[in-house]
Amino acid sequence: MSVNLIDLIKGQLGPATISQAASQFGESESSISTAVSGLIPAVVGAMAHNADNSSVIDAVMAAPKQGFLGNLLGNASTPVLGGIISTLFGGKMNDLVSSVSSFAGVKNDTVNSLLGAVTGATFGTLGKYAADNNMDRNQVSGILRDQRGIISSILPAGLSLAGLGLGNVFGNQTTTTQTTNTMNNNQDTRKDEQVNVNRTGHTHVDQGKKPNNIWKWLLPLLALGILAWWLLNKNKTKDVVTNSDTVTTVQKDGDTTKAQTTVTQTTATIDKSKTTEVDVNGKKIKGYEGGFESKLVSFLSSKGYDNAADDNALKSTWYDFDNVNFEMGKTDKLLPGSETQLQNLAEILKAYPNTKIRIGGYTDNVGDKDANKKISQGRADFIKAELIKLGVPAAQINGAEGYGSEFAKVPATASDAERASDRKMAIRLAK
Repeated sequence: MSVNLIDLIKGQLGPATISQAASQFGESESSISTAVSGLIPAVVGAMAHNADNSSVIDAVMAAPKQGFLGNLLGNASTPVLGGIISTLFGGKMNDLVSSVSSFAGVKNDTVNSLLGAVTGATFGTLGKYAADNNMDRNQVSGILRDQRGIISSILPAGLSLAGLGLGNVFGNQTTTTQTTNTMNNNQDTRKDEQVNVNRTGHTHVDQGKKPNNIWKWLLPLLALGILAWWLLNKNKTKDVVTNSDTVTTVQKDGDTTKAQTTVTQTTATIDKSKTTEVDVNGKKIKGYEGGFESKLVSFLSSKGYDNAADDNALKSTWYDFDNVNFEMGKTDKLLPGSETQLQNLAEILKAYPNTKIRIGGYTDNVGDKDANKKISQGRADFIKAELIKLGVPAAQINGAEGYGSEFAKVPATASDAERASDRKMAIRLAK
């Protein structure tokens, strides 16, 4: 099964790290997030380009011992990490720093420090993942090669990294140019064909109408249209979080109560480069703009929960976590950064002590259905236990259930990145 390294890294660089970096470097959180959004594909792209470079693989395998994940914002001064960055970018590092600095509107020194943090998070996360899963060097190389197909899709619009000399990992940046060139070639061909037709005398053309002149303005418009479509769809690939609206009906079968659940999925784009402060009864917590915390607190503060007559009025809406992720195949090991969102949920529940929730776990379509259900149940139970450890009364958690791949929508044959929308944890409010 392929691994989406981007998702693993983002767990390390959540709102808390962004906020800390902004304070440390004297930049805005928005600018820091924008810079990080450009550095992540740059670093992963460079690693993918060097997937067969033995020194890069050595660095990944040795990363758990280097403690890169322990002090992300102090990584810039680490000699070992400095050598790794030099290997990845060589003489192009200044070009990278300058490009990201201009793109994000932050100082070059800030980008240098963030480059160390992102590189440390990337090597540390992959190294830990490889160690936890007993991977050998060839498997690590395979993971890096797999990233080549997704790098260009997360590159922010307006940031060009094609000049870094990383082969074709950012190859789709040339798509628009190639399309325009092809159109121009086609235009020349049509002109030649028109001349040939006129010369043969088989077809009469009214010279006063100049039919070929239409291409002088139509082709540029088509090129601009394709460019706009490409940029629009490129932006839409940025961190899409799928929200599930779940409607549950209860059926009586003798003495047995069966819950039949129907899930209708809708999608909402969460831009993880934008964080915000959410006011929880006077206490501020960090979350993504329009994300899990914002939606939940908005409903609770509007008295939506208090005004709900019963559980039936609440069961149609689920709130997907947008930053709680488990290690592959694990039920009791969260990816770094996930704890922050669980802490946020605990704070929200404490602020609204009359509120009850149910926890749901979901997997994608890959693997045995029974095993998937067991994994999702274990994860739901784990989150319940963690919330209780964080001080949430057990009475506020009305249940935890794993649905496995029962409601997965993406085919098992799809890419790992596409199936990610089916792998999630969620809660709904309950009475």
